[in-house]
Amino acid sequence: MHLYNAWLPPPVAEETKREKEAFAGVVKSVKESYNPDDPESVYSTLKWVSVIDLFVKAKSELSIEDVSDIVEVGLQLFQISENKLYAQVRWGSILVKLLNKYRKKLSLKVQWRPLYNILTHTHFTRNTGPEGWRLRQRHFETVTSLVRSCRRFFPPGSASEIWSEFRSLLENPWHNASFEGAGFVRLFLPTNFDNQDFFDHEWIKTCLDHWGSMPNCQFWNSQWASITARVIKSYNFIDWEGFLPDLFNIYLNMFEVPVANGSGSYPFSIDVPGNTRFLFANRTVTPSKAIAKSIVYLLKSGGSAQRQFEKLANLLEQYYHPSNGGRWTYSLERFLFHLVNIFQKRLQHEQLIKDIDEQSGLFMTQSDRISFVNTVLKLLDRGQYSKNDQLSETVAAATSILSYVEPSLVLPFLASRFHMALETMTATHQLKTAVTSIAFAGRSLFFSSLSALPMDSTNVSGLNSYADLLMISLSNALLGMDANDPPKTLATMQLLGSLFSNMSTVDDNINEGSLIPSLRFSEWLDEFFCRLFSLLQHLEPSSVLNEGVSSPSSSGTFLVEDGPYYFCMLEILLGRLSDSLYKQALKKISKFVTTNILPGAIAEVGLLCCACVHSNPQEAVLQLIKPMLESVISSLKATPTTGFGCSANSNASSSKKEKATISPALETAIGYQLKVLSVAISYAGPALLHYREQFKEVIFSAFDSTSWKINGAGDHVLRSLLGSLVHYYPIDQYKCVMHHPFSASLENWIDTKDFSIDKPVIGPKWHVPVEDEIRFANELLKLHFESALDDLLTICQSKIHSDPGDEKDHLKVTLLRVDSSLQGVLSCLPDFSPSSENGMVKEPSFSPFLIAGATGSRVGSSELRQKAANVIHETCKYLLKEKSDDSILLLLLIRVIDTLGNYGSSEYEEWSNHRQAWKLESTAIIEPPINFIVSSHSEGKRRPRWALIDKAYMHNTWRSSQSSFHLSRMSGNMFPSDQVTLLMDDLLCLSLHGYETVRRLAAKSILKMMKRWPSTISKCVLTLAEKFRNPSLPENVVLGSCAVLSSQTVLKRLTTDRKALSSFLLGILYSSHNESQKAQKAITELFVKYNIHFAGLSRSIFGGPSQADGTDFAGLVAEIGSMSFETSNLHWRYNLMANRVLLLLAMASRNDPNVPAKVLSQIAGHFLKNLKSQLPQSRLLAISALNTLLKESPHKISAENRVHGQGSLQADPKSSLEEALSSIFQEEGFFSDTLNSLSHVHIITDMDTGSSRGHYGSSSLQSFADKSITRFYFDFSASWPRTPSWISLFGSDTFYSNFARIFKRLIQECGMPVLLALKNALEEFVDAKERSKQCVAAEAFAGVLHSDVLGVSEAWDSWMMVQLQNIIHAPSVESIPEWAASIRYAATGKGKSGTRAPLLRHKVIDCLMKPLPQIVATSVVAKRYTFLSAILIEVSPVGMPESEILVHYNLLDELLSNMSHSSAQVREAIGVALSVLCSNLRLCASFGNDHSNESGASNADITPARSWDRYLVKRASELVTKIQNVSASEALEIPKEKLSENGMSSDHSKDDIKWMETLFHFIISSLKSGRSSVLLDVLVELLYPVISLQETSNKDLSNLAKAAFELLKWRVTREPHLRKAVSIILSLANDPNWRTRSATLTFLRSFMYRHDFILSNMDKQHIWLAVEKLLIDSQLEVREHAAAVLAGLMKGGDKDLVEDFRRRAYEQAAALIKKRKHRSTVSALPVASVHGSILALAACVLSIPYDMPSWLPEHVTLLARFVSEPSPLKSTVTKAIAEFRRTHADTWNVHKDSFTEEQLEVLADTSSSSSYFA
Repeated sequence: MHLYNAWLPPPVAEETKREKEAFAGVVKSVKESYNPDDPESVYSTLKWVSVIDLFVKAKSELSIEDVSDIVEVGLQLFQISENKLYAQVRWGSILVKLLNKYRKKLSLKVQWRPLYNILTHTHFTRNTGPEGWRLRQRHFETVTSLVRSCRRFFPPGSASEIWSEFRSLLENPWHNASFEGAGFVRLFLPTNFDNQDFFDHEWIKTCLDHWGSMPNCQFWNSQWASITARVIKSYNFIDWEGFLPDLFNIYLNMFEVPVANGSGSYPFSIDVPGNTRFLFANRTVTPSKAIAKSIVYLLKSGGSAQRQFEKLANLLEQYYHPSNGGRWTYSLERFLFHLVNIFQKRLQHEQLIKDIDEQSGLFMTQSDRISFVNTVLKLLDRGQYSKNDQLSETVAAATSILSYVEPSLVLPFLASRFHMALETMTATHQLKTAVTSIAFAGRSLFFSSLSALPMDSTNVSGLNSYADLLMISLSNALLGMDANDPPKTLATMQLLGSLFSNMSTVDDNINEGSLIPSLRFSEWLDEFFCRLFSLLQHLEPSSVLNEGVSSPSSSGTFLVEDGPYYFCMLEILLGRLSDSLYKQALKKISKFVTTNILPGAIAEVGLLCCACVHSNPQEAVLQLIKPMLESVISSLKATPTTGFGCSANSNASSSKKEKATISPALETAIGYQLKVLSVAISYAGPALLHYREQFKEVIFSAFDSTSWKINGAGDHVLRSLLGSLVHYYPIDQYKCVMHHPFSASLENWIDTKDFSIDKPVIGPKWHVPVEDEIRFANELLKLHFESALDDLLTICQSKIHSDPGDEKDHLKVTLLRVDSSLQGVLSCLPDFSPSSENGMVKEPSFSPFLIAGATGSRVGSSELRQKAANVIHETCKYLLKEKSDDSILLLLLIRVIDTLGNYGSSEYEEWSNHRQAWKLESTAIIEPPINFIVSSHSEGKRRPRWALIDKAYMHNTWRSSQSSFHLSRMSGNMFPSDQVTLLMDDLLCLSLHGYETVRRLAAKSILKMMKRWPSTISKCVLTLAEKFRNPSLPENVVLGSCAVLSSQTVLKRLTTDRKALSSFLLGILYSSHNESQKAQKAITELFVKYNIHFAGLSRSIFGGPSQADGTDFAGLVAEIGSMSFETSNLHWRYNLMANRVLLLLAMASRNDPNVPAKVLSQIAGHFLKNLKSQLPQSRLLAISALNTLLKESPHKISAENRVHGQGSLQADPKSSLEEALSSIFQEEGFFSDTLNSLSHVHIITDMDTGSSRGHYGSSSLQSFADKSITRFYFDFSASWPRTPSWISLFGSDTFYSNFARIFKRLIQECGMPVLLALKNALEEFVDAKERSKQCVAAEAFAGVLHSDVLGVSEAWDSWMMVQLQNIIHAPSVESIPEWAASIRYAATGKGKSGTRAPLLRHKVIDCLMKPLPQIVATSVVAKRYTFLSAILIEVSPVGMPESEILVHYNLLDELLSNMSHSSAQVREAIGVALSVLCSNLRLCASFGNDHSNESGASNADITPARSWDRYLVKRASELVTKIQNVSASEALEIPKEKLSENGMSSDHSKDDIKWMETLFHFIISSLKSGRSSVLLDVLVELLYPVISLQETSNKDLSNLAKAAFELLKWRVTREPHLRKAVSIILSLANDPNWRTRSATLTFLRSFMYRHDFILSNMDKQHIWLAVEKLLIDSQLEVREHAAAVLAGLMKGGDKDLVEDFRRRAYEQAAALIKKRKHRSTVSALPVASVHGSILALAACVLSIPYDMPSWLPEHVTLLARFVSEPSPLKSTVTKAIAEFRRTHADTWNVHKDSFTEEQLEVLADTSSSSSYFA
């Protein structure tokens, strides 16, 4: 049994034993209501889903057989309800809950294939159903989480099946299918025990290869990181040692941080198509969790993972520092959080299984733990005072968890940091953080002080034990309470709560067991209350008190609003005080409360009293409540009265005309006292019975007062009093009853998982009302509920007031009395008894039961509730007639109705508010499951007993709100009682009221009722939808109806209820005559919402006309169809809505046998006509519609038929839509009209760069609402192009693939006649001048070329080829992007991963390969190359036939010979085409079908194309020197005559430069396209030209070189190319040109960072030496740059190299200073070498920006001694020291102690101005 259930109030706990059978009954009913042969029966099982959910949430004990039964049934239901997305969402989500909760107890096998089929069928096919995208999204989330939950149940062998299924998708990494493949592998691949044989070293190698095939793509990284993390965690037998360097290198590069002033994000991230990103939900951030998980589980004793992890932490730590925040802070914060969290989980798991098997080598030994904690401490140290709140909070929590693992390391760190924060008073945010971390680690500090852990006293002056630290923090807490600094005050309250939760009692006896020996608590307590009272006196209320009934008991200040710490801390403190101290405190509080009136702090003072009363009711009532009651009574006696407080027949009619008023000061004082009283008595219970007469008098006089404020305060008192009499609530919650076995002065905390009935843990004492209390409560109800109801009737029926003002006041007070009585007893007043069809159910034996729950003891009777409902119904009629403009009365009325009708909803609201407000998860009161301080480990987190009692109390509140909520579902013949229907009618009237506040409240209330009684929904829909048709409708009625109808509860109902559906749709469509703008907007929004949540229709709707209502489905379609034609002069938006509804109905009904086929073909024809509609929106909708409706495509040549030649189709199949469609498109001029009207959709703007493909460019035309109507989100055609796009040449095309698809589908549906009809229109549009017409022509042409129907090749030969040639030769430039896209569409491969070529692809390629005529414009040359690269991108290199390979080589020849083309545009096109060609050939060769060798043998001379890679590299290196020489000679400005003699030189050099530009285009394109992984060897060789040509006299060339340089900096190179790269870089570092040397240094910084884990030590040493050599370079800039690079390398470099360098630098500089003493030898030294030594020292100093290691003071001082040197040297010294000062300024107070006096003096001399740091 769960702890919360065992701790329920005794009467309720008894009842919970019946829940097991109740659940068994539910399982039985589910099985009965489900019939495997009838898929529609799924709908009847849905009502049980929420009931099953109820048992899960109630944490009931269920028998495991029942659970596994329901899981089996659920999985079957899930699989048969294909196409019923809503049903799948509901069943899927409950299955996920059950599987996750019982995963260890269930034994079942789940097949993966059905789940995969559901996924692909719903989300990855082209013809998605009509469901709204909201539902689709939920469906996808549900299915994926179901797959995750079922993974552990996949049978043996699934892993290899799954891998082989998706492996083929990963073959071509440049096709979007590979993203889907990776997503599916991540989702499905099981890592359970049954599949462990599948994972071996070979698999890991393949996995890493795939991972590397796509550089710098966060989506790709997330998928693979998550797969490997799961494998690492699940299987500890795999040996990862060999893979560690590669893995850690990948992890390092996944964090997008700025290296060496670079940018902090990938310069070319590969674009993942939107829908894939949306489906495999991944926010594009670093997958921190997967990285952390892998690292923690890779750690093994003796392995090298710990070393690698330290290196990673060294490299990343600088980005945690507050001064280095940025976009990356979030992912680093998550990384830290998961590291500590997963580490804790791993330790916990190991401690629990320790007894079973102590395997050597897999467990973490103590030394492993220490090294892990040490590494994480570095990150904590940097991040502790971050400006990012989330990071500093995470650091505090992490510190707390680690302090239980390794207290000797963590606690000294914590203590010194706390001390530092106390000393630096300037940074106040540090104090808050420091206090929070002490609060979080309070418990481990107590443990450590008791277990006498030695504290490292060198660390902190003056602290010799942890107890002292606690004492200092307690005394500082008193100073921390400050009304002007809310965050600090709350942190302080949290600290006090945390510390007192640990102590078993707080008293003054100083015995040897006390926790904080040196503190005298009585003095501390006095001081504490003084501070607290002054805090309360200075509070300012956060908002002006809003008057009126609905204002809360007070609007509190930050103490109450911003977190529960204040009340919590008081409760704990007062609960733990010993008797004498409690009395001392009570005296002070009583004196304070009775002498002060603080209207600004009502809630705060009230809670203070409440905490006193809760801790010891008898004492506190005497000292606090009694004096308050007496003073209130005496004040109220002096106030004027109305006589409304009791019954109505007192001489009210003779009320005096002049109203007596009350003075504002007195009013405020009485209001304050009453409200404080109301909060204080919440938990007083039976102690109040002595004062029952006083209470009656107070409440009576309060209601009797003339002031509305005092009436309201009286209402609070009555409410509170009733609640504290009849409700269940825990008492003695904060007393300590369990002492820790380790020391009696500590409280023992409890772990909920460890709980069982056999080991009784002392549960809470509950307040269960005694008879006297119930008697008193009933008496109060008689006085203020029944008599108030009688008054209401009297007022409404026999108008007793002549004066309307009096009447209003009387009504107000009376309603208020009713309301507060109801709010006080809540669900203790029994509910209406439901009616059934055959009259009331009288016999009491029939009482259905689901779960137990009660708020308190029963008072009153259900007859009383019925009486109230009838009276309120009368009142409502009266008010709407007489006082319909009085919002206060109406709002009160709605609240009363809500409480009467929605039984249990107030409890539910209380529970949900409490759930959000309560920070019970605060780390301050959680002891993690692992505790190495006193080595006690548990199964779950441990919490203090009071916190768990609080949770049990909330659990009871939730149960009481749910216990009767679902009972109406149990049997079919239970209906809401007549009273409920009356109240619902009232609410319906009120929800159409003129005031918005009234409407809103009524709508909220009515929706709650509808949720509980679904049978009432359709009546409500019919009433409201009928109203839309009435033309003279006031605006508020429309707004009110829309608010109710747009709720999910109503929209769900429409899927199964035909009558409601048709009246809803027709109501909306007939409402177009409404004049008001607001109303129109509301209707449009309602319609859009209906679309978004559309959940399909159930079969029952399509049947013939039933007897009950005469509308049949076809009739509905016809009626709506007639509205959607343009002739029906409707407003265009309504025409559009009608079209949209038509489409939804068509799609929902398309597979249903009851719907005649002609309905569908009519609809399709209707939309085809709409393509040439006058309304742009209708055109767009028609496109969406045709894309979904045309799907049979009988004319397409299937893949099998291609082999037997095309004509072998025997019968000519017909499509069901063909006749209807062909009659339309054969009309004269149909297509030219259509193309014309479609061309208007293309809006060509000059700056049309923002809109990417797949979204209609017409966004400027449409408002948001119109857009959501016309567009199907999830139009999967938008996922074209199926390969990543990166080429800027394509420009921003306005090519809509949807349009192309329509033409393609039409041709496939109706065959060649379409082509003939289309031909003339196409030819006319291809030659058109306007760009928009060209766009449409391009779309239509693409559709035709890609259609693959019979006879298309003949058409190609007869007219299409000529058209294509015309397009290529046309001189116009602006439509190139559209035609390029069109050709790309035509060449797109068929099939999931695009491997089958379309019929005409090779013909198009042949046409493009024909050489151009001699004289053409350069734009045409560029256009041809663009078209060619567009086609080659779509060619799938995985299985290229020989003909395509030959084409590649021929084109390669042509490109290589044209690289020095004169036009820049052409050069760029050639570079792009080259990158595509070469990467295609490379990938093809890697699959082993490269035929270059055989064909090479026939040609005697091997062309450059066969060995293009060697050719490019060789030529490039030859040209670099030439270009550099030319630049140099130009710089010297050789006189003109010389050049003319050998005039060749300038032309040649220009050609060389052009060739080089083309090469750079090739490099940039290869890197941007993500194809670089196959071209790495070439790119590495080309580093030489890129770095050498950064600065030349030719600006264009250098800009390209710089662009390539930026991209190459991010590229990670793996072996075998890495060594080559290093040697090239080293040779460049010795280049004679100093600019090249400088550029090499820039490159080196990022290069070293990116490859830190995979560079061999040899290579690192070589690089290090090369950089050192540059310190004494002849060029000043290079020297300074080298020093900056060295400082960077030292931050994360290898320890040995760093220390060695530091030692040498120091020795050299010291030697120099010595030589300076003998002046003679100095002048002999060259400046460069002296500068080099100084720079080396400066690099050492700057490499440690924030800390103060022991060697640093000497180095800084030595550096300062060089300040008197001449110019370049002096500025180096002063800059370095200024920077050192700046970075150490924050902590200088502490760091200054590391220096000796003499050193400080030397430092002071360097800065001329006097500085306050010294």
